Amino acid sequence: MNLPSSPALQAFLEQCQQRVESALTTHLSNEVRSERLSAAMQYATLKGGKRIRPVLAYASILAIGDELKHADTAACAVELIHCYSLVHDDLPAMDNDDFRRGIPAVHKAYDEATAILTGDALQSLAFQVIANCSTDAISSNVRLRMVTILSEAAGAQGMVAGQELDSTAVGKQLELAQLEIMHSLKTGALIKASVQLGALSSPAVTDEQFQALSRYAENIGLAFQIQDDILDVTGNTDTLGKPRGSDQSQNKPTYVSLLGLGAARAKATELSERAVAALEPLTQSADELRWLAQFIVKRVH
Repeated sequence: MNLPSSPALQAFLEQCQQRVESALTTHLSNEVRSERLSAAMQYATLKGGKRIRPVLAYASILAIGDELKHADTAACAVELIHCYSLVHDDLPAMDNDDFRRGIPAVHKAYDEATAILTGDALQSLAFQVIANCSTDAISSNVRLRMVTILSEAAGAQGMVAGQELDSTAVGKQLELAQLEIMHSLKTGALIKASVQLGALSSPAVTDEQFQALSRYAENIGLAFQIQDDILDVTGNTDTLGKPRGSDQSQNKPTYVSLLGLGAARAKATELSERAVAALEPLTQSADELRWLAQFIVKRVH
């Protein structure tokens, strides 16, 4: 299928972005005993960003035939985890990036200690948001399942493991299978969790729908990281909001360095098509996810 008209897709993205922005602002306005920490948390979370993970959560609940508002909790939780990971990734001990989303990284705007504590606080807030969810549609059993999925995706079985593999791979030549595992953990695990938490936000979701959405997410998560690798080579610093070529300058293994630019693009397209095929059991209500599968591999930042 073709992408919808640019205004239609943009309107959907903006609708989701505005919803999660409003909900995040509410969560981040709760009392924090340190004004500096509170300001840093808001700085790390509310200063832009594509909000792809919340958008995927919202599109997933639409695929079940439910309402966007019931996925607010899921959308906030995955974005808080994502923002925490960016704060820590930018630290000198990790990727050592001075800019994020076109502005100074948290450790530059504040200091390294504040950045570490900000990431810690955002991570714990993500689980607090789920635990305190008052939506009747999300039962206590479902909330427990959501916490389990998100903790696995964010921790040593997912994103943290992927980041450690990424750090230790600097200067090394990985096999394609090794690179796929690293990217599936570092980026794909949280993207998969975003889709799954969005689906679980609806009590109407069936096992068949959940499995189809999970297969979709596995493919699109890897496609997203491959496109990131491509943009590190083809994008520009102003559009990306961070230095272009940072992976190359740090001698990190990427799909582009391993396969070449053309083959990396072909792989991303193949994964996008697999993601769309996984949605076959779902109706037109999953069209937003189909659009996103194409948008993710055609984005320019």
